[in-house]
Amino acid sequence: MRLAVSVLLATIGGAGMWSVVVVLPAVQAEFGVDRAAASMPYTATMVGFAAGNVLVGRAIDRMGYWIPALATAAALSAGFLLASLTTSILVFTLVQGLLIGGGSSAIFGPLIADVSHWFHRRRGVAVTVAASGSYLAGSLWPTVMPYAMQSEGWRFTYAAIGVICLATMVPLVLMLRRAAPHQAAPGAPGSRPVRPISLSPAALQALLVVAGFGCCMAMSMPQVHIVAYCMDLGYGVAHGADMLSIMLAAGVVSRIGSGFIADRIGAVNTLLIGSALQCLSLFFYIPFDGLASLYVVSLVFGLSQGGIVPCYAIIVRDYMPAKEAGQRVGIVMMATIFGMAAGGWMSGWIYDLTGSYAAAFLNGIVWNLVNLAAISLLLWKANRSASAVA
Repeated sequence: MRLAVSVLLATIGGAGMWSVVVVLPAVQAEFGVDRAAASMPYTATMVGFAAGNVLVGRAIDRMGYWIPALATAAALSAGFLLASLTTSILVFTLVQGLLIGGGSSAIFGPLIADVSHWFHRRRGVAVTVAASGSYLAGSLWPTVMPYAMQSEGWRFTYAAIGVICLATMVPLVLMLRRAAPHQAAPGAPGSRPVRPISLSPAALQALLVVAGFGCCMAMSMPQVHIVAYCMDLGYGVAHGADMLSIMLAAGVVSRIGSGFIADRIGAVNTLLIGSALQCLSLFFYIPFDGLASLYVVSLVFGLSQGGIVPCYAIIVRDYMPAKEAGQRVGIVMMATIFGMAAGGWMSGWIYDLTGSYAAAFLNGIVWNLVNLAAISLLLWKANRSASAVA
């Protein structure tokens, strides 16, 4: 029941992560700015989201989940309402970063860390199901928002989302007031000890930060710019929003599937497979730019990358103490979000320089190779430690 409530909460609160992607073309046109400047609100949202993952993660380690989540839900709702009233790109960017980005943070890393305490034997599946809430949000909100924007404009749409979040998220958070059991008693059924690895906690954390940043620099190109890319190709906002929804709906399937795989072959192996497939699917965007082709490639990309980010949380819980889960998961999630933020801005900047998204896709592929190198080192260290113990 707690897992179901958590997924619903993440699906609603995830509006803060995806709404700015949908309104990017409208905001650019209304404020009269270039593509890089129009990408800055997304970057600010991700920076606020990243910082919130660490701060809220530390807070839930100390006081439990529901109090920090209640505060961030209120901030998220206020952010949407205030953003609908802004009159400049600067103010819009600040509201996106401080209130919407920070207010969305409790439904990602902190929520995943909280859920991980309630499951031991099937932790991989539980974590990936919880993490799927953000992708369910990505498949829901970009599909619904264009209809409201077409008839009422983006400002009304933002205000409506703010009201919806306040009315639904507060009751859901109050259902999660029970404190989490941080670990099962030693030897109890389903207890799961920390696995050995020939890396210090600081070194393991650093390696996960590098891997997370690299994979999300690559991941951000299609996720952030697919709507604008379709606009440039003449296919319109609706087709771009549909592709984003398909991409993220496929990501839900990939996330849940990766949880089953991680419980069988380990999170590190699962992470390596997902990252390799993501790198391969990025190549497909360059030669295939027809409308039908982009739908297919977006589906393939979603199926490839959906399970990557939750694997970092599973690795943290496998190799680090439970009492540090909120902060440790938050730091890794912060790195992935910074990757999304920097990658989203960099892709817009490369587009402004070259007049094409081809170079931006190539930039993502290079960062994906950095990610694969870090994961390969992590896998080598994990296997080496497992062999030594055996």
